[in-house]
Amino acid sequence: MRTPVTIIGAGLGGLTLARVLHVHGIPAVVCEAESSATARAQGGMLDIHEHNGRRALAAAGLTDEFRGLVLEGRQASRALAPDGTVLLDEPDDGTGGRPEVQRGELRRVLLASLPAGTVRWGHKVSGVRALGGGRHEVTFADGSTVSTGLLVGADGAWSRVRPLLSPATPEYTGTSFVETYLYDADTRHPAAAKAVGGGAMYALAPGKGIQAHRESGGTLHTYVALRRPKEWFDGVDFTDAAAATARIAQEFDGWAPELTALLTDGDTAPVLRPLYTLPTGHRWDRVPGVTLLGDAAHLMIPSGEGANLAMYDGAELGKALAAHPDDDTETALAEYERAMFPRSAAEAADAISLNELMFGDTAPHGLIALFTGQERAESA
Repeated sequence: MRTPVTIIGAGLGGLTLARVLHVHGIPAVVCEAESSATARAQGGMLDIHEHNGRRALAAAGLTDEFRGLVLEGRQASRALAPDGTVLLDEPDDGTGGRPEVQRGELRRVLLASLPAGTVRWGHKVSGVRALGGGRHEVTFADGSTVSTGLLVGADGAWSRVRPLLSPATPEYTGTSFVETYLYDADTRHPAAAKAVGGGAMYALAPGKGIQAHRESGGTLHTYVALRRPKEWFDGVDFTDAAAATARIAQEFDGWAPELTALLTDGDTAPVLRPLYTLPTGHRWDRVPGVTLLGDAAHLMIPSGEGANLAMYDGAELGKALAAHPDDDTETALAEYERAMFPRSAAEAADAISLNELMFGDTAPHGLIALFTGQERAESA
């Protein structure tokens, strides 16, 4: 029998790994801190890319299921000036090159594709330790333990598995998002809905921005971005929704009301999302019996690649393990890491460049040039 695989974290990357292993007849368990699949909201829209996310779903045998989740028209992109002037308006061209799905729905498909009992809910990791010979013991908050011959940390930014491999810890980037939602926007918030349009909207200026995306059912999901020290946000009382909203809105004084309404008229309390990263090029020496994927391995500033990379990591690791016999797991892990390190380093560097285009001194013109340059390249 193959070495049992224990995956920590039931995000998209960990579930993709479990699914690809299942396709190849390799048993795995996924330990997840959350109490159930519906314990919390699962984020917003994802554009699933041909070169990584869709390859991962193909390896998982879930391409048809994925296509059934695609929300038509959501590839549209708009860029607005702070006064509401439309600077760029690219409708969805219908080619499906960047199909948009909701993260929660994609996670639901992955969960449904696994044998019953694969995911062990309510298993919050409190500690991990090496047992020798490539085996590791995981201790959970309820005092239970499991020992495993192959441990995979798919447990995100604050991974409890990462210290087995690396001393690196996430560092604050200097930028935070404030997340809000508007529901039934076309009826209840028509000016904001018109400003956002059918897909993604970016209203950017140096050091700040309002970004929104149209989800299903007329929902507008907004991330307000500010480049401020963490201490600045510590001075905002997010336990008082009205006060926090008013304080963040002050930073956008003079902006068009249809843009600021995405924050001030929010149907949910504002949620602070500080952005952290691991060092670009983060890597580690091979340690028997353990590896990482997704944000646990290469946390980077948001660029539209995080979920795609996590799924691709999971698929590539699953395929590597399937390609090697029981006694050659270390070769599989080494091959996976050897390809993953440069791949993630390149994406992290691109993410830094994109963030500078969005919120640096040339904003929003750098991002618009990127969009229009891509358009010209694709039509050449």
